Amino acid sequence: MGQTITEKILADKCGKKIVKAGEFIEPQPDIILANDVTAPSAIKEFKKLGVPKVFNKDKIVFVMDHFATGAAESAEQLKIVREFAKEQDIFHYYEGGNAGIAHILLPQQHIVLPGFAAIGADSHTCAYGAVGAFSTGIGAADAAAAMAEGKLWMKVPQSIRFILKGTKNKWVSGKDIILYIIGEIGVDGALYASMEFEGPICKELSMSERLTICNMTVEAGAKNGIFAPDSITKKYIPRSKKYKIYSSDKNADYYQTYEIDCSKIYPQVSLPYSPANTRNVKTLKKIFIDQVVIGSCANGSIEDLRIAAQIIKKGKKINPNVRMIIIPSTPKIYAAALKEGLIEIFTSAGASVSEPFCGVCLGNSMGALASGEKCLATTSRNFVGRMGHPKSEVYLSSPATAAASAIKGYISEADEI
Repeated sequence: MGQTITEKILADKCGKKIVKAGEFIEPQPDIILANDVTAPSAIKEFKKLGVPKVFNKDKIVFVMDHFATGAAESAEQLKIVREFAKEQDIFHYYEGGNAGIAHILLPQQHIVLPGFAAIGADSHTCAYGAVGAFSTGIGAADAAAAMAEGKLWMKVPQSIRFILKGTKNKWVSGKDIILYIIGEIGVDGALYASMEFEGPICKELSMSERLTICNMTVEAGAKNGIFAPDSITKKYIPRSKKYKIYSSDKNADYYQTYEIDCSKIYPQVSLPYSPANTRNVKTLKKIFIDQVVIGSCANGSIEDLRIAAQIIKKGKKINPNVRMIIIPSTPKIYAAALKEGLIEIFTSAGASVSEPFCGVCLGNSMGALASGEKCLATTSRNFVGRMGHPKSEVYLSSPATAAASAIKGYISEADEI
């Protein structure tokens, strides 16, 4: 029996020829990530181990992107990580104007490459499967142990294959595809599994769309999501970078296989309080909203901002009953949006444009929702209290649907604009 791409990468990181689903292994990761929420806890646990130095200072990545508590508390969190990074001479330390949202920043900076094993103390670390890497979220204690020993104890996940076929309907993006899939299989439909994507539609998915899809595999309970590298991947990665390409064997063992006819997928909206509570936007009655957010680790790429700007265009205004927040995912994306005139389109329409960070998605800074308020967001989660008050409601969609809804004042399909 052959192996899947995930099994091949994990086998390589263990120094083995073959690993099997269900087997317990200790792979050596290429990258270990933590942010300003999880890194302080990981550092605390690391120091308890009595190890003076991290196993490899060039394989540790700290990205200060969440700013999860009040101003003074946040400063203390940042100080802990900043001082540890200096003490350990960590090369990959990102803060302020050099940072951005980690799950867009790391692929953008090519810190994670095809064939890598990347682990991170953040559940959406699974995003990096977009470039053909094995990537998964871990706890702060596991991150501490990995920083000390350079390995991770884990079980090889079983693989589920998703064959994407058919044609893409107008305004359907990677976000709509993954919301549709989560709606079909449920939030535990891929529990501790590897979600592997293949099929003719994959050739039409940009790297931004692949990042979105892999990012949200954790919302189906998955251990990781992954695309086999192809011409799109090779174009995205600089020629100067060295990496290894893996692909699944034709006789690989899959726990399940789903054939997804994308011709049947229309712009999706996930209703509270689960990413799996999905609906075709065309079937929704008018749901009036108080806020729209476009950004986050799921949908803050320059491609996402271009789609939103295409719908808003010059001269159009955000509905007076709606607050709209735009969050470019990295400073590089922000600069590109500024150069292309997208920021002017957003601000002229009445939207606020934020620095790149995760705070809005967590409801702990600008954009926090009050009781009874409704927000349509391109973020990845809509759990109870996710963006503020527990009696607020968060709906999930693509940037196209979000932009159209900001103008209309209620959840709308882009064709209505």
